[in-house]
Amino acid sequence: MTNTAAQGSPLAPGWLAVPDDLNKLHEPMWAKDVARNAEGELSIDGIPVSELQRQYGTPLFVMSENDFRARARAFSDAFNDAFADVCGGVDVYYAGKSFLCTSVVRWVEEEGLRLDTASGGELAVAYRAGIPGADVALHGNNKSDGEIHRALDMGLGRIVVDSLAELQRVGSIAGARGEQAKVMLRLTPGVHAHTHEFIATAHEDQKFGLSMAADTTDEAGISAAEEAVAAASAHPGIELLGLHCHIGSQIFEPDGFALAAEKLLRFLAAMQEKYSITLPELDLGGGYGIAYTPVDTPRPAAEIATAMAAVVRSTCAELGIDAPRISIEPGRAIVGSTTFTLYEVGTLKTVRVDAPAASGDGDADNNVTYPRRYVSVDGGMSDNARPVLYDADYSAVLASRASNAAPQLSRVVGKHCESGDIVVRDVYLPEDVAAGDLLAVPGTGAYCWALSSNYNYLARPGVVAVRDGSARLIVRGETEEDLLNRDMGA
Repeated sequence: MTNTAAQGSPLAPGWLAVPDDLNKLHEPMWAKDVARNAEGELSIDGIPVSELQRQYGTPLFVMSENDFRARARAFSDAFNDAFADVCGGVDVYYAGKSFLCTSVVRWVEEEGLRLDTASGGELAVAYRAGIPGADVALHGNNKSDGEIHRALDMGLGRIVVDSLAELQRVGSIAGARGEQAKVMLRLTPGVHAHTHEFIATAHEDQKFGLSMAADTTDEAGISAAEEAVAAASAHPGIELLGLHCHIGSQIFEPDGFALAAEKLLRFLAAMQEKYSITLPELDLGGGYGIAYTPVDTPRPAAEIATAMAAVVRSTCAELGIDAPRISIEPGRAIVGSTTFTLYEVGTLKTVRVDAPAASGDGDADNNVTYPRRYVSVDGGMSDNARPVLYDADYSAVLASRASNAAPQLSRVVGKHCESGDIVVRDVYLPEDVAAGDLLAVPGTGAYCWALSSNYNYLARPGVVAVRDGSARLIVRGETEEDLLNRDMGA
């Protein structure tokens, strides 16, 4: 019988090639200390995944602390080296929204980075971890008065303001306290980022930021961004540090970052001249892509830094201005590949799907029935919402053992009462995957635990950090008792 799966299936997307070796790990998708041991089992820093399952259960987020620290240092070192002659170095803010807990905050501080937060809850984590407020930023398009007060109580190094109304509110609250709030203005430079619509954040038609486009309906004809600069520089409750932008997430091409930097610098120079002020800082955001599948080609931190420094250097020279202090906000690019999710396989089923005949499978003008196998695991959209939110692609490997079985086109799905509960839409797994096997999905460090939910009353998984051959919980997995404790009906 012909194995159509091994030859490739038209059901698979064009980028998904049949792998030569299903046991091989595509290195850019994994932490540096993840490998297969002599028995063929996936291990992290020498600890086999079966031991992690025995101790902590599944689903489970498994993170390499050493890899996190190495990636954080790589960004800090690369950007400081590239910008040394431009502005004396760069302030690297880890974007906590990607994944945050007190242990991660401490790692960030110990590696010389700062912390970017986006809510009062994230500020609470930062406070508990003990990072100095001066090294923390607060984002958000709709900050509450309580969040603004907390930011001022903690002595935050910057509050990134998103609108004219918020600017006035921050200034009023700070002024009433007899203080000045340190403020950056988030602008929308109108740069189109080549990413999913929901994670592109620098175009005009979205909720974030102050528009740099001139307001043709206003008699003065100035932009909201300029109006904010004028208002902030004159407000007694505001210390205007500078400008901020963020063009989106999971971006591989450097063009958008370069264009945004140039537009912000030209605007900064114009504002300094027009209002006789100095804007000493410019934050160019984050959004650097990582490898979720074998075809993703993330750029090394040093390559990104060199390209951005060249643009800032040349633009400032052209404008005849001193370069502002640059800051960036990587999150996914630091934490994403440090972590994989470990699942146990449950139900399997194979369906037959009609598709155009592949070459060599008969008459190409006729449809042929191909198999698609569904592999159900003990988690799903409650621990990884990104596929259903963004059509995000992931990959998976058989983790509990090696296999020489033929590749079978598979779809890894969760256990939720939802047909869209897909963990990995298309992946080749060995034909002999069976109930009780362990699967590992790489690249789940960013926006998986952070977006997790209790849909169908599933408890959210724990997070285990591995370092130097030792594993420990840094976020405890929930129990049914945790789920019931907030139910006040009995």
